[in-house]
Amino acid sequence: MNTSTFFPAEWYPQSAVQLTWPHAATDWQASLSEVTRCYVEIAQAIAERQQLIIICHDIDVVKAELHNCKLENIHLHSLLTNDTWARDHGAVTLIEDGKPVILDFRFNGWGLKFAANHDNLLTRRMYTNGLFTAEVHYRNCQHMVLEGGALESDGEGTLLTTVDCLMAPNRNDHLNKEEIEAELKKIFHLKRVLWLHYGYLEGDDTDSHVDTLARFCDPQTITYVQCQEQDDQHFDALQKMEQELLNFKTLEGKPYRLIPLPMADIALDEEGHRLPATYANFLIINGAVLLPFYANAVKNQQAKEALEKAFPQHEIIGINCEPLIQQHGSLHCISMQYPKGVIANHDE
Repeated sequence: MNTSTFFPAEWYPQSAVQLTWPHAATDWQASLSEVTRCYVEIAQAIAERQQLIIICHDIDVVKAELHNCKLENIHLHSLLTNDTWARDHGAVTLIEDGKPVILDFRFNGWGLKFAANHDNLLTRRMYTNGLFTAEVHYRNCQHMVLEGGALESDGEGTLLTTVDCLMAPNRNDHLNKEEIEAELKKIFHLKRVLWLHYGYLEGDDTDSHVDTLARFCDPQTITYVQCQEQDDQHFDALQKMEQELLNFKTLEGKPYRLIPLPMADIALDEEGHRLPATYANFLIINGAVLLPFYANAVKNQQAKEALEKAFPQHEIIGINCEPLIQQHGSLHCISMQYPKGVIANHDE
């Protein structure tokens, strides 16, 4: 593997995780105190185990908020941002001949739904500021709109993604499905792409990012959102998604080990619209998995036990993500991991 080019899985050894901190100019303004407490809890869990990069507007304010965290592992950088969804405006990393290479795809606010003029430039500005040791490639990536939440890699040449996202309007309208697959294979040096044609969550602005629905846990294991309530509006689509997963085969031609996650309880915004709460939106870090928790303690425990089966060598840490879901995202959406060797002077 060290002499090849591959798209690392999330469990590949990491340099750091990036968070982009909420501030008053983001959509978090009305609930800034509550969501900041959630970010602090996530930051504390990450910084206990590895380096943490925080992109923020006011370093002194954020440093004060992090006073109970392991500050020696936290690196604060002040850059302009539109919002806080680091999974999608953060850089995606390849490993090429044993060294990381950063890919800077175009981010356009999930198909021009939201402003992204600052967020689209974050990776380049982080590199210009000396944050990345790895080389950044953007000229051969800017022809594609691609978000990290749309990509699930097994680290061995298989990519899992969804048709609804990659074929959504204002993403890559100049390419058809076959052309998108060819580009993905070329850019990420893939052996194959597994497409999910079904599965969605009401209230999801990302057009069905795969990280809200199904995730690789190792090259033979996929965990996924299972809906068993026939009166739930998602029942039909998620049942069909489950059947697709059952029909997928590993590179060795065997069925995947599938581990279902419970369907999170219905969560509504202030106007009564359903929010896309999902237990699939977990973050893998060095030695641990951070799992979003919601209001139902029984389902939280069920999700935790499912991930304990999927990640027997990792500590599973529940984080209350009720504040995050109010802006239609969760724990994985606000974070981006960087493999070992990416971050300047931050590797142990």
